[in-house]
Amino acid sequence: MKLIRFGEVGKEKPGLEIANGVRIDVSDFGEDYNESFFGSDGISRLRSWLGKHGETCKVVDQNVRLGVPFARPSKIICVGLNYAQHAEEAGMEVPKEPVLFFKSTTALIGPNDDVIIPKGSEKTDWEVELAIVIGKKASYVEKKDAFDYIAGYVLHNDISERAFQIERSGQWCKGKGCDTFAPMGPFIATKDEIKDPNNLNLWLKVNGVMMQNSSTSDFIFNVQQVVSHISQFMTLLPGDIISTGTPFGVGLGLNPPVYLNQGDVMELGIEGLGTSRQHVKAYGSKS
Repeated sequence: MKLIRFGEVGKEKPGLEIANGVRIDVSDFGEDYNESFFGSDGISRLRSWLGKHGETCKVVDQNVRLGVPFARPSKIICVGLNYAQHAEEAGMEVPKEPVLFFKSTTALIGPNDDVIIPKGSEKTDWEVELAIVIGKKASYVEKKDAFDYIAGYVLHNDISERAFQIERSGQWCKGKGCDTFAPMGPFIATKDEIKDPNNLNLWLKVNGVMMQNSSTSDFIFNVQQVVSHISQFMTLLPGDIISTGTPFGVGLGLNPPVYLNQGDVMELGIEGLGTSRQHVKAYGSKS
Protein backbone atom coordinates (compact mmCIF):
# COMPACT_ATOMS: atom_id res chain seq x y z
CA MET A 1 0.00 0.00 0.00
CA LYS A 2 0.92 3.64 -0.44
CA LEU A 3 -0.05 5.74 2.57
CA ILE A 4 -0.73 9.45 2.12
CA ARG A 5 -2.02 12.29 4.25
CA PHE A 6 -3.81 15.17 2.59
CA GLY A 7 -5.38 18.53 3.36
CA GLU A 8 -4.44 21.84 4.90
CA VAL A 9 -1.42 22.16 7.17
CA GLY A 10 -2.36 20.86 10.61
CA LYS A 11 -5.63 19.37 9.35
CA GLU A 12 -4.34 16.45 7.29
CA LYS A 13 -6.44 13.31 6.89
CA PRO A 14 -5.21 9.77 6.19
CA GLY A 15 -5.57 8.37 2.71
CA LEU A 16 -4.14 5.93 0.21
CA GLU A 17 -2.79 6.16 -3.29
CA ILE A 18 -4.17 3.25 -5.28
CA ALA A 19 -3.98 2.14 -8.91
CA ASN A 20 -3.12 4.74 -11.55
CA GLY A 21 -2.30 7.37 -8.93
CA VAL A 22 -5.89 7.70 -7.72
CA ARG A 23 -6.06 8.93 -4.11
CA ILE A 24 -8.76 7.92 -1.68
CA ASP A 25 -9.83 9.15 1.75
CA VAL A 26 -9.64 6.49 4.50
CA SER A 27 -10.63 8.79 7.37
CA ASP A 28 -13.46 6.41 8.25
CA PHE A 29 -10.85 3.87 9.31
CA GLY A 30 -10.61 6.10 12.36
CA GLU A 31 -6.83 6.33 12.84
CA ASP A 32 -4.02 8.59 11.74
CA TYR A 33 -0.65 7.21 10.67
CA ASN A 34 1.08 7.63 14.02
CA GLU A 35 2.95 5.62 16.64
CA SER A 36 -0.21 3.87 17.79
CA PHE A 37 -1.16 2.93 14.23
CA PHE A 38 2.20 1.44 13.29
CA GLY A 39 2.68 -0.19 16.69
CA SER A 40 -0.63 -2.05 16.57
CA ASP A 41 -0.24 -3.70 13.16
CA GLY A 42 -2.16 -0.83 11.60
CA ILE A 43 -1.05 -1.60 8.05
CA SER A 44 -2.55 -5.11 8.19
CA ARG A 45 -5.70 -3.81 9.86
CA LEU A 46 -6.08 -1.06 7.28
CA ARG A 47 -5.62 -3.56 4.46
CA SER A 48 -8.40 -5.74 5.91
CA TRP A 49 -10.68 -2.72 6.43
CA LEU A 50 -10.07 -1.61 2.86
CA GLY A 51 -11.24 -4.98 1.56
CA LYS A 52 -14.62 -4.36 3.17
CA HIS A 53 -15.00 -0.59 2.78
CA GLY A 54 -12.73 0.42 -0.09
CA GLU A 55 -15.56 0.93 -2.58
CA THR A 56 -17.21 3.52 -0.31
CA CYS A 57 -14.07 5.66 0.14
CA LYS A 58 -14.22 9.11 -1.41
CA VAL A 59 -11.74 10.03 -4.15
CA VAL A 60 -9.37 12.86 -3.23
CA ASP A 61 -8.95 15.56 -5.86
CA GLN A 62 -5.44 15.63 -7.36
CA ASN A 63 -5.21 19.36 -6.59
CA VAL A 64 -5.54 18.82 -2.83
CA ARG A 65 -2.28 19.39 -0.95
CA LEU A 66 -0.32 16.34 0.19
CA GLY A 67 1.06 16.55 3.71
CA VAL A 68 3.79 14.59 5.44
CA PRO A 69 2.57 10.98 5.02
CA PHE A 70 2.79 10.23 8.75
CA ALA A 71 1.93 12.07 11.95
CA ARG A 72 4.85 13.67 13.77
CA PRO A 73 7.19 10.86 14.92
CA SER A 74 9.08 10.73 18.20
CA LYS A 75 12.35 11.27 16.33
CA ILE A 76 14.10 11.53 12.98
CA ILE A 77 17.53 9.88 13.04
CA CYS A 78 19.83 10.53 10.08
CA VAL A 79 22.93 8.79 8.83
CA GLY A 80 25.74 10.99 7.52
CA LEU A 81 28.34 10.08 4.89
CA ASN A 82 26.63 6.81 4.01
CA TYR A 83 27.52 6.75 0.30
CA ALA A 84 31.10 6.05 -0.73
CA GLN A 85 31.16 8.65 -3.51
CA HIS A 86 29.55 11.31 -1.31
CA ALA A 87 32.22 10.84 1.37
CA GLU A 88 34.81 11.29 -1.37
CA GLU A 89 33.29 14.52 -2.71
CA ALA A 90 33.04 15.89 0.85
CA GLY A 91 36.73 15.16 1.37
CA MET A 92 36.03 12.95 4.37
CA GLU A 93 37.17 9.47 5.27
CA VAL A 94 34.73 6.61 4.88
CA PRO A 95 33.33 6.10 8.41
CA LYS A 96 34.01 2.86 10.26
CA GLU A 97 30.47 2.88 11.66
CA PRO A 98 27.37 4.95 10.87
CA VAL A 99 27.61 8.67 11.65
CA LEU A 100 24.36 9.69 13.36
CA PHE A 101 22.57 12.96 13.97
CA PHE A 102 19.01 14.05 14.69
CA LYS A 103 16.76 16.20 12.58
CA SER A 104 14.03 18.26 14.24
CA THR A 105 10.46 17.03 13.80
CA THR A 106 9.47 20.68 13.35
CA ALA A 107 11.42 20.61 10.07
CA LEU A 108 8.80 18.31 8.53
CA ILE A 109 6.76 19.57 5.58
CA GLY A 110 4.75 18.00 2.80
CA PRO A 111 6.45 16.78 -0.39
CA ASN A 112 5.52 19.82 -2.46
CA ASP A 113 5.57 22.55 0.19
CA ASP A 114 7.96 25.49 -0.03
CA VAL A 115 11.45 25.25 1.46
CA ILE A 116 12.45 28.41 3.32
CA ILE A 117 16.10 29.51 3.35
CA PRO A 118 16.74 30.39 7.03
CA LYS A 119 17.52 33.86 8.29
CA GLY A 120 21.25 34.50 7.80
CA SER A 121 21.80 31.51 5.55
CA GLU A 122 24.11 31.63 2.55
CA LYS A 123 24.81 27.89 2.13
CA THR A 124 21.51 26.00 1.99
CA ASP A 125 21.97 22.68 0.17
CA TRP A 126 19.94 19.73 -1.16
CA GLU A 127 20.14 16.00 -0.35
CA VAL A 128 17.88 13.30 -1.78
CA GLU A 129 17.57 10.39 0.66
CA LEU A 130 15.80 7.10 1.25
CA ALA A 131 14.07 7.15 4.63
CA ILE A 132 12.90 4.12 6.62
CA VAL A 133 9.67 4.09 8.64
CA ILE A 134 9.90 1.89 11.74
CA GLY A 135 6.99 -0.49 12.23
CA LYS A 136 7.41 -1.74 15.78
CA LYS A 137 9.42 -1.05 18.91
CA ALA A 138 13.04 -1.95 18.24
CA SER A 139 15.92 -2.39 20.67
CA TYR A 140 19.13 -4.39 20.17
CA VAL A 141 17.95 -5.71 16.80
CA GLU A 142 20.13 -8.22 14.95
CA LYS A 143 20.90 -7.40 11.30
CA LYS A 144 19.20 -10.61 10.16
CA ASP A 145 15.96 -9.49 11.79
CA ALA A 146 16.03 -5.81 10.76
CA PHE A 147 13.38 -6.02 8.04
CA ASP A 148 10.90 -7.36 10.61
CA TYR A 149 10.97 -3.92 12.25
CA ILE A 150 10.38 -1.88 9.10
CA ALA A 151 6.91 -0.65 8.10
CA GLY A 152 7.92 1.00 4.85
CA TYR A 153 9.96 3.62 3.05
CA VAL A 154 9.56 7.28 2.08
CA LEU A 155 11.31 9.90 -0.07
CA HIS A 156 13.14 12.61 1.91
CA ASN A 157 14.96 15.79 0.91
CA ASP A 158 17.42 16.33 3.77
CA ILE A 159 17.88 20.08 3.32
CA SER A 160 21.09 21.27 4.99
CA GLU A 161 22.61 24.65 5.83
CA ARG A 162 26.33 23.99 5.47
CA ALA A 163 27.64 27.01 7.39
CA PHE A 164 25.36 26.23 10.33
CA GLN A 165 26.29 22.53 10.09
CA ILE A 166 30.04 22.66 9.59
CA GLU A 167 31.39 26.12 10.38
CA ARG A 168 29.51 26.83 13.63
CA SER A 169 31.17 24.46 16.12
CA GLY A 170 30.66 21.49 13.83
CA GLN A 171 27.23 20.78 15.30
CA TRP A 172 25.31 19.11 12.49
CA CYS A 173 21.90 19.55 14.10
CA LYS A 174 22.17 23.34 13.68
CA GLY A 175 22.27 22.95 9.93
CA LYS A 176 19.77 20.12 9.63
CA GLY A 177 16.78 20.98 11.79
CA CYS A 178 15.66 24.38 10.45
CA ASP A 179 11.99 24.86 9.66
CA THR A 180 10.98 23.27 6.30
CA PHE A 181 14.24 21.29 6.09
CA ALA A 182 12.54 17.86 5.91
CA PRO A 183 10.15 17.52 2.96
CA MET A 184 8.79 13.95 3.10
CA GLY A 185 6.61 12.01 0.72
CA PRO A 186 4.51 11.88 -1.43
CA PHE A 187 3.67 8.57 0.25
CA ILE A 188 4.94 5.79 2.49
CA ALA A 189 5.36 2.64 0.44
CA THR A 190 4.84 -0.37 2.68
CA LYS A 191 7.83 -2.69 2.65
CA ASP A 192 6.10 -5.25 0.44
CA GLU A 193 6.07 -2.60 -2.32
CA ILE A 194 9.87 -2.30 -2.37
CA LYS A 195 11.69 -5.44 -3.46
CA ASP A 196 15.21 -4.34 -2.49
CA PRO A 197 15.75 -1.02 -0.69
CA ASN A 198 19.50 -1.51 -1.07
CA ASN A 199 19.28 -1.23 -4.86
CA LEU A 200 17.07 1.75 -5.74
CA ASN A 201 17.78 4.58 -8.16
CA LEU A 202 17.50 8.03 -6.58
CA TRP A 203 17.93 11.44 -8.19
CA LEU A 204 17.52 15.18 -7.66
CA LYS A 205 17.34 18.12 -10.05
CA VAL A 206 17.73 21.85 -9.37
CA ASN A 207 16.02 24.09 -11.91
CA GLY A 208 15.77 21.13 -14.27
CA VAL A 209 19.48 20.25 -14.09
CA MET A 210 20.33 16.78 -12.79
CA MET A 211 22.54 17.17 -9.72
CA GLN A 212 22.25 13.76 -8.04
CA ASN A 213 21.71 10.48 -9.87
CA SER A 214 22.85 7.36 -8.06
CA SER A 215 21.71 4.16 -6.39
CA THR A 216 21.35 2.92 -2.85
CA SER A 217 23.69 0.12 -3.96
CA ASP A 218 26.44 2.67 -3.15
CA PHE A 219 25.50 2.51 0.55
CA ILE A 220 28.42 2.08 2.93
CA PHE A 221 25.98 0.73 5.53
CA ASN A 222 22.86 -0.88 4.12
CA VAL A 223 19.31 -0.72 5.48
CA GLN A 224 19.72 -3.76 7.75
CA GLN A 225 23.00 -2.49 9.18
CA VAL A 226 21.59 0.97 9.85
CA VAL A 227 18.48 -0.26 11.67
CA SER A 228 20.48 -2.73 13.73
CA HIS A 229 23.23 -0.24 14.59
CA ILE A 230 20.92 2.54 15.73
CA SER A 231 18.90 0.14 17.85
CA GLN A 232 22.05 -0.64 19.86
CA PHE A 233 22.08 2.93 21.17
CA MET A 234 18.41 3.90 21.48
CA THR A 235 14.95 2.40 21.34
CA LEU A 236 13.22 2.98 18.03
CA LEU A 237 9.48 3.52 18.33
CA PRO A 238 6.80 2.74 15.75
CA GLY A 239 6.59 5.57 13.25
CA ASP A 240 10.16 6.77 13.87
CA ILE A 241 12.09 7.80 10.77
CA ILE A 242 15.63 6.81 9.81
CA SER A 243 17.06 8.75 6.87
CA THR A 244 19.85 6.77 5.29
CA GLY A 245 22.13 9.44 3.79
CA THR A 246 22.61 11.10 0.42
CA PRO A 247 24.66 10.20 -2.67
CA PHE A 248 27.22 12.38 -4.44
CA GLY A 249 26.13 15.57 -6.21
CA VAL A 250 25.29 17.95 -3.37
CA GLY A 251 26.04 21.65 -3.74
CA LEU A 252 28.83 21.49 -1.16
CA GLY A 253 30.74 19.01 -3.31
CA LEU A 254 30.82 21.13 -6.47
CA ASN A 255 33.85 23.22 -7.44
CA PRO A 256 33.05 25.95 -6.67
CA PRO A 257 30.17 25.02 -4.32
CA VAL A 258 26.65 25.96 -5.42
CA TYR A 259 23.81 26.66 -2.99
CA LEU A 260 20.08 27.30 -3.17
CA ASN A 261 18.63 30.73 -3.84
CA GLN A 262 15.22 32.36 -3.82
CA GLY A 263 13.20 31.09 -6.78
CA ASP A 264 15.05 27.78 -7.26
CA VAL A 265 13.03 24.62 -7.77
CA MET A 266 14.09 21.16 -6.57
CA GLU A 267 12.63 17.99 -8.03
CA LEU A 268 13.57 14.59 -6.65
CA GLY A 269 12.54 10.97 -6.68
CA ILE A 270 13.34 7.41 -5.71
CA GLU A 271 12.41 4.31 -7.63
CA GLY A 272 9.09 3.04 -6.23
CA LEU A 273 8.65 6.02 -3.89
CA GLY A 274 7.36 8.69 -6.23
CA THR A 275 8.58 12.23 -6.74
CA SER A 276 8.38 15.56 -4.96
CA ARG A 277 8.94 19.19 -5.90
CA GLN A 278 9.83 22.14 -3.68
CA HIS A 279 10.09 25.83 -4.50
CA VAL A 280 12.74 27.72 -2.58
CA LYS A 281 11.89 30.98 -0.83
CA ALA A 282 14.03 33.29 1.28
CA TYR A 283 13.16 33.88 4.92
CA GLY A 284 10.69 36.75 5.19
CA SER A 285 9.84 36.70 1.47
CA LYS A 286 6.19 37.20 0.61
CA SER A 287 6.53 36.07 -2.99
